[in-house]
Formats: sequence, structure tokens, C-alpha cells
Amino acid sequence: DEDEGVMKMKVSLLVSTAPPTVRIVHSGHTCNVEEERYSERVYTIREGATLELQCMVTGHPHPQIRWTKTVGGASDRQGDSTLHNETLKITNISRHQGGRYYCKAENGLGSPAIRSIRVDVYYLDEPIITVHQSVGESKEQFYFERTVFLRCVATSHPPVLYSWRRGREALTQGSDAGVEIYEPFFTQGETKILKLKNLRPQDYAGYTCISSVRSVCGIGDKSAHFSLNNRTAPPSVKLLLEDPLVVNPGETITLVCVPSGGDPPPYLEWVRPGGEELPKRSVVNGGTLTIPAVTVDDSGAYSCVASNNVGNPAKKSTTILVRGLRKGRFWITPDPYHNDDNIQIGREVKISCQVEATPPEELQFGWLKNGRPLRSSERMVITHTDTEVSPGTTNLDIIDLKFTDFGTYTCVASLRNGGTPEISIDVNISSTTVPPELSVPRGRSHLVAQEGDTVDLQCLVSGKPKPIILWSRVEESGAAVAAAPVLMPDGSEQTESYDGVLRINNVTRETSGTFRCQTSQYNGFNVKPREALIQLVVQFPPTVEPVYTEIRQALSRAFSLTCQLLRAHPARLLRYEWKLGSRLLTVGQFSEQRDDTSYLVKALNREGYGEYTCDITNEAGAGRCTFLVTGESAYSPEFYYDTVGALWQNRPRVYGFKLQWTQMEPNAVDRILAYRLGIRQMSQSRWWEQEIPMEATIQKGELLTYNLTELIKPESYLVRLTPITRYGEGDATERIITYSGEFQCGFEDEALCLFSQDKTDEFDWTHHSAATRDTKYTPNTGPSADHSGSKQGFYMYIETSRPRLEGDKARLLSPTFNMNSKTSLPSSSSTSSSSSVTYCFAFYYHMYGKHVGALNVFLRQKAQTVTDTSVWSLIGNQRDRWRQAKVNIHPTAAFQIVMEGVRGTGIEGDIAIDDVTIKEVRESVS
Repeated sequence: DEDEGVMKMKVSLLVSTAPPTVRIVHSGHTCNVEEERYSERVYTIREGATLELQCMVTGHPHPQIRWTKTVGGASDRQGDSTLHNETLKITNISRHQGGRYYCKAENGLGSPAIRSIRVDVYYLDEPIITVHQSVGESKEQFYFERTVFLRCVATSHPPVLYSWRRGREALTQGSDAGVEIYEPFFTQGETKILKLKNLRPQDYAGYTCISSVRSVCGIGDKSAHFSLNNRTAPPSVKLLLEDPLVVNPGETITLVCVPSGGDPPPYLEWVRPGGEELPKRSVVNGGTLTIPAVTVDDSGAYSCVASNNVGNPAKKSTTILVRGLRKGRFWITPDPYHNDDNIQIGREVKISCQVEATPPEELQFGWLKNGRPLRSSERMVITHTDTEVSPGTTNLDIIDLKFTDFGTYTCVASLRNGGTPEISIDVNISSTTVPPELSVPRGRSHLVAQEGDTVDLQCLVSGKPKPIILWSRVEESGAAVAAAPVLMPDGSEQTESYDGVLRINNVTRETSGTFRCQTSQYNGFNVKPREALIQLVVQFPPTVEPVYTEIRQALSRAFSLTCQLLRAHPARLLRYEWKLGSRLLTVGQFSEQRDDTSYLVKALNREGYGEYTCDITNEAGAGRCTFLVTGESAYSPEFYYDTVGALWQNRPRVYGFKLQWTQMEPNAVDRILAYRLGIRQMSQSRWWEQEIPMEATIQKGELLTYNLTELIKPESYLVRLTPITRYGEGDATERIITYSGEFQCGFEDEALCLFSQDKTDEFDWTHHSAATRDTKYTPNTGPSADHSGSKQGFYMYIETSRPRLEGDKARLLSPTFNMNSKTSLPSSSSTSSSSSVTYCFAFYYHMYGKHVGALNVFLRQKAQTVTDTSVWSLIGNQRDRWRQAKVNIHPTAAFQIVMEGVRGTGIEGDIAIDDVTIKEVRESVS
């Protein structure tokens, strides 16, 4: 008897590779999952709950899975953009994490499979009541015989339903002539506005706004309260300080804001424009803002905002000005009426001095010559820009320069009221004061460095005074006109240098390019900038692949090793060197047409095992490919996870499992003689082992099968499979077998999960995929994809085109499920005349077309006689969408499910089924 054995073996020669398919299932705290169309699934969840989506995939080798998210909160998974896992889990989900989630599966075969589901996060915030009076009626007595509006707003998803109460009295439209409840035309949602017309004494009361989302996802109602009286008024506020407030650096400043009106008493808050944060060391106490040790960075506008939800918030602002002088600069302008940039006797020369000052109106300049005060005269003309213009500039124009005018001129900038040190700038005018010249040292205009080096780019600058040098990068020729500027290594567009040297530490290949040095037009001559270019070339060693790989080969075999060059600089004069351990095998030089080198082993001997290296070198160094050639036994097997009907019922308390796998590189070293099978219960530590002999040579892609029986319900098992050759054991692989207690069939395999066609009907069901649909198919009927939305997925359907006639039937029979044999479904008790098991039979159907006939489901029981009992039936067009049907069945003997499709009145009557499940739900006692 087969049930008495522990393990049985079967080998089939099927090619196992298959492209991926994918579907998304949900768990966790869902409120609702709506199938809008086969391509749109909406998962509803409450904010703060746990989102858990599982990506169920098929395909061999087992596909890699990746979760991504579209706009709507760019892939919120703790900030990650992707998640490589079958299960996407987000605890304490927020509203910003709603949106469309995609599961992508790929295994290198065909196109990746992608499915998506939209996640709707439901929430309800606390409502807020705001009170307003119509602007046209606004006077000093805000609410005396006036029309008042109470507006209730709550942020939510889905939209809120609002209701109002005055005291304990519910207010509805028409319940009080003095009250009107309406929805403004410019908003969306339910009623929000409560209008009190010509305020009456009874309108001075407490009002409650109740917001509700109708308890979806268990979200309860929320409410807000407001007491309206004859003192209710909007806020007003005043500042107890000067504006602007001018202070010295290091002082402690206190900004005081007090309410001057408003009922209820307003709430006060200090803010800065544009949402800028208050200084970190500042202290806020009610309406008082204190900033200790104020700095120039604290300068700017500060606003006190008062709000009490009545009328509009009140706002008063002040500006803090921290005294200071910054960015002192100077420049010398030669006589503009001569083309010569030099300073010469008898010509005009102008010295300019510029300083940024706060406040700008306090800025004042003074001039010294050789340390003595200098006043404006006909030949020494001193001018200043308007004090309201920042930065402030002063000019000293020397007309008809004389020898006696040579000397040191000092520009002194200060603030009229002190509080900060003055700035002095010395400018020397003499016969040695000459405009700048710029050059690159000989041999330094083209530099070659290697990655990781420290490089000094140098421009020699002459002239007096010596100007600041500005460094920048030059865009490569051919770049787009609107391309962004090439940034310096520190990320800036321009870098200043006072000695003409730009030092770059740890140069990279991205640093290669052209650098420009040029004189600045400040702190020197105000003339056309001088500039020079330096070319930097960064060399780097070859990048190669594979960096490391293991190769298993049997003795006497021939094989080839290939090292691929990806990139290198310089890419000329590349050499390669092959070694086995320290033994040199061959050397050579790359030709311009080659980007790889190979080494051939004609017949592997025992001395040929070991580590082969290939070094590809250039001037900058070497890149190495490493190949570990071993005679170790076989590679690991790869379990096949897409076995149709892998799990079956063996007897009421045990189950069986069809274990299937393929062998990676089955003949890499030597023929696999057997597999060592290890199995243990997940709850125990003891392993049971058995050897599975392999009589024939395993082919690549061959699907191997072994039937596991006598597995105890509902235990899960860890299975380990190890290939064995004459050289020993190879790499093992493991998988977990889980008891599901459920029969599933998506019709993805030609075996149809052991479903079969009835031989006594008029025609057959067709196994079909939308991707292989005949171009001559009948339009306006049948599905355009399987239930999961995949055009590559399969389903079963009846083709109602000619020669089919009205009333023709096609029957599809499920496998036989025997209550006491290995093909029955799981049951936790044996059957008897006093009890039976209830199963849920579920499937998806698609009935679209104006000529659709009927779809019938029968329970066929095989006792002493065979009986068919109708358990479900549907007639006519059900629109272009997949729907699910569920029905409980109560078999008392071995049984089958019969799916019967009946042809309607015409050719537009295709009927399809997909994703069939049979699962035990409960026991019933008769």
C-alpha cells in the first residue's frame, strides 16, 4: 500500500524555467478591499493601523521581488524608496503614506511581472470652529444686531458629514427661522456653515459642531465647541517696543507682544517670514520673545500673531537690525579715457571702497593719506553713494596724478552710533602700483594625477596690489547650452584663492577637466579680468569583471576563463597577465579592438585546480579578475515553488507534498549520483534523512519530483536537499513546507491542477491567455486578462463562436476528493454517518457579452451511486469585469466539482473562470 511507505519518488523530464507572475494579497487591519476593475484594487486602512501587503509570485528560478511606491509620498517605507521582500509592512501608517504601491517580480525570463494596489488611508482630525461677521455689516460693536457665521472645518478622508447643536438642541435647516445651514459653493463636502441672521438674545449660547465619517474603519465622531456671547470679538494686539529695533551684537533683546482685545482671549505666537525658525537659543513665554547674545544672523522681521478663531488673526511685525560692518572691499580704476590700464603721472585714478552696513543709514566713511585725514578738494574729490543703498560705496578721485600723490590711502568705515569695530582698508598708490598679469608656471598647464592624489593647481599672479584669484570649472565643449554649471570639487560654482593655488585632496576620475583661474575685480584693479586655463587629467586603474567567481570543473575537462575590461584611463598600452597561484601562465597586450582577454584550459588536471588571476594594468595600476577553480561537488539545487497542487490530503490527520526542483549546472563537475534528503518538523530539532538515487544523467532545466507523504497536520517542515557526486557532497539548499489546508488552482499550468474535460458534453473548456489570443477572436465578449490583471496569466473559458449552438454545454471536472484517501481535502476528523465537513468553494468568473448563457456549478458525489447537485448558478451578461463567487458545500462521500458553461443565443457569449479554491471552513453535525 502506498500509504504505508514514508517517501515516494518520481522523476519527470519537464523544462522548469518560467517567467514570473505576481499577485498582491492583503492582511493586517484592512477596512475594505474593493475590486474596482481587474486592473484597479483599492485597499482601505485607518491611519495608525498596520499596513501589510504580500506579493505572491510564481516563476522559476524563484523571482526577485521589489516593492516601490508612486507619487503620493515617494515610497514611504521608513524613508526607503524600495523594499526587497515579499511582505510590505508599515506600522502606524500615516495619511501621507497612502498612494499606489507596486510589486515587481523578475527572474531574467521574459518581462518583469508588475501588479499594483492603491492604498487609501482614512482619518478624521479634530474639527475647528471659526466665527465671522459679514464684512459689509462690520462695525465697532462686532456682534450687536448683526449676522454671524459659524464655520466648522475638519480635515478627513473620506469627506466629513457635519451636524450642529445649540446647547442640547439639534439644529437643522428649517428648524429655526433665524438659523440657516448651508454649504458654500466654493467648497466640497457636507454642510459646514451655520448662519445666525440678525443675532437674537437666544443666539447667545454654546454651539457644538459634530464631524463624522460615518464610522468607516471604526473612526468615531469628533466635536468642537464655541460659546457665543455679547463680548465675542476678534483679536487685536500691540507691540511694546520700537520698530525697527537696532541693537549691538552680543546684547540680549526682548520682544513684548500683548493682546489689546478679543474674546475668547487670543493665543499669541511669534513667527518669522517664510516659515523660518526662531533662533535656537530664543525663549518664548506667552507673548514675550527673548533672544540672548544676538548676532547678525538674527537680523530680520519678527511677527506676533494673535488668534482666537473669531474673525481673522491679528498680526503686528517689527524688524531687528543688528549693527555690523561686513565685506570690506576696494578696487583701483585707471583713467577711463586711455586704453592703457597702467597708472601714470598726469592721468586720473579712482580708488573705490565698499562695505555692507547694518543699518545702512548709519554708515559713514573717512579717508586718510599716510595716516592723516584727507578732505575733498578740487583735485582730490571724495564722493559717497546714497546711505539708503547697500552696500555703501565711497570713491576718491585723484585728478591729474602727481608724484606727491603717491602714498598709502586708507578708507575707514564705521557706524555713526558705534556698537561695532570700524573697518580700515589700505590702498597703496605708487610707481609700483601696476595692473595684474596672470600666467601658469611652465609645465603646469597640463597636469596628470592618479585617483587619490593631492593636486595643487597654480596660477602665478603679478601686479600691485595682488588681487584675489577666482577658480571655476570650464564646461566641456559640446555640452548643452542650458546645461548646469560644472561645480568645483567642494560643490561650489567658484572658489577664492589668495595665493593663486587651488589644492584638491583625494582627486577622483570625476575631477578630470579644465579649470579656469581669473583675477577678481575687487581688492585689485577694476580692469578686464585676466585668466588662464589648466587641464587636469586623473588616471585610474582598469575596472574589470568578474572581480571574483567560483568555477567547478571535473578532471580532463576543457574550459575557458574570460576577464572583461569595463573602463580605464589611460585606455592605451593595456597589458594583461594570467597566473595560477604564483605561477605565470601568459602575458600580452590589448589591441584597440579588444576589451577582454581569455585563458583556455584544454584538459584540467589536479594541478590545474586553484586560484586563477588576470591582472589588467595601465599607468595608474591594475584591475584583477579572480577565478577559483575547484573540483568540489555539485552546485545547489533550486526548489520549484510553482508546483500545481503540491499539497494534498493523505488521510484525515496527515498530508502529502510534491517536492520539485531543478539542478543548477547539473554536470559542472561530475554526474549527480543521488540526493540526500533531510526533513524535520519546525517545532523539533531531530532530522530524518534518506538518499534519493539518480539513475540517469540530469539535464539542465529538468524538473525533478519527489513525493513526501505522512506529514502531520498542521505541522510545517524544513526540507534540505544535498546533491552527491563521486567527489562528495555538493552545496545544500533548504525550503519550508507549510500546511495550508486549501486546494488552489489558477490554471497556470498545462496540467490544469488535474481538472479534466467531461467526455459526455457537447464541447470543451479552453485553456487560454490574453497574450496568446487569436487575432480573429470575437469582440465585445470575454476577458482581456486573467483575474489578477495579467495578460500573460491563464484562465479557462468557453468559446461560443460557430459551430456552437444555443444550449450546448461544456463541463470541467475537478480532481476527485476522497474523504478517506490521499486525494481528499484536509479534514480534522474522520467521516461518519453522524458528521460531515463543510467546505467553502470559491472561484472568479467573467460573463461579458450580450449573448451570455449560463454558468452552473454542481457537487458530484460518488457514493454507491453518482449524484449531481446544483450548488450555484448565474445567467446573462454580468459586465466586463471579474467577480468572485463563494458557496458552501457539504459532501458526505468522495466528490468532484463540476463547472458547466452553457452557450447562449449568439457568438458574443464567452464565459471564463479563474483562481478556484476549496477550503474547509467548519464541521457540521447532522
